[in-house]
Amino acid sequence: MSFTQKVNLPKVTLPNSNEIFCLQKNEEIFLMYEQVQEYFRHEVELNEGDTVFDIGANIGMFSLWVYKLCNKNVTIYAFEPVPQIFQVLEQNLKSLDPEKIKAVPCGISQKSKVEAFAYYPNTTSISTAYPDGSKKERDKFKKAAFQKIDAIRDSKDLSSHLYWYAKIPQLLLSFVLDYKLKQAFIVEQVTCQLRTLSEVIQEYNVQQIDLLKIDVEKSELDVLLGIEEQDWLKIKQIVLEVHDLENRVEKISVLLRDKGFKKVIVEQEQYLKGTDICNMYAFR
Repeated sequence: MSFTQKVNLPKVTLPNSNEIFCLQKNEEIFLMYEQVQEYFRHEVELNEGDTVFDIGANIGMFSLWVYKLCNKNVTIYAFEPVPQIFQVLEQNLKSLDPEKIKAVPCGISQKSKVEAFAYYPNTTSISTAYPDGSKKERDKFKKAAFQKIDAIRDSKDLSSHLYWYAKIPQLLLSFVLDYKLKQAFIVEQVTCQLRTLSEVIQEYNVQQIDLLKIDVEKSELDVLLGIEEQDWLKIKQIVLEVHDLENRVEKISVLLRDKGFKKVIVEQEQYLKGTDICNMYAFR
């Protein structure tokens, strides 16, 4: 019996009126919804009939967005390694065309292997093969939260799901965020299957990837290093979240240009200023 059969998964209604299964009803769902829209900036373009790889699919927010964007005429491979999260992804995608929309129960890395992951049940989107529960890591998220809430306060955006935080006095808000982060970083260890992108390309006989989206919480360079030379030309566009550890933005920029991507854009959201998190966009 699957996880989704064992429990009654909650549903959340998104701002676009779509419903989505989730593990918990919390702010994270709406943050993921907003992040999806950030991926479609600059020259990122999708058309009907395209093929998309969603690496780090989580519960399927990006895949569902792409499915609607392409008028239900798109091939999507959605990868999620954490078993608990994968079951929700599978539930969210199961009503779509099974011939074109595939939920794949593995992560993508430099080598095919089984690896321990840190699974954060209260904040699933930060689950990672490279856990860091340090105060510095928590302070990074706290700073980003403060900056996002400040922006909402300044704009008086009543539609934001975080608006009620903007009404909390600054000192009290600090305590509230500390509590939220303590809950967010509750961790469980799980075992996950990892494969290389080239292995998957070969298994499914994929001839072209019109958009490769990567959001894998510090494993982004591992994903790219698992692509064999003959498969690079199949990839037309890439958008990825990057944690700029050990000069990673520069390393990835050099790698992408070496593989034929003529335009590489690095962009950081205003609320992420002062953190190591940014987005990269690459085009041939």
